[in-house]
Amino acid sequence: MSSKTSSVSRRSLFSGAATVGAVAAVTAVLPGVVKQAAPAAVALPKPTRGGGYTLSEHVQQYYKTTRV
Repeated sequence: MSSKTSSVSRRSLFSGAATVGAVAAVTAVLPGVVKQAAPAAVALPKPTRGGGYTLSEHVQQYYKTTRV
């Protein structure tokens, strides 16, 4: 009798099973994440005298981070 050795080790088998499980979990959760859309930004009216700079919240946050 000749003994046949398997080319698939137990470690690679469990690794593949874990990968399939992780992909299945992500696939189950992903449709719930995709359905939630980001709220649309409110369009501000254009300035009457030119210019376009507005001191918005993210600009103020940047200024706070640059203070020494």
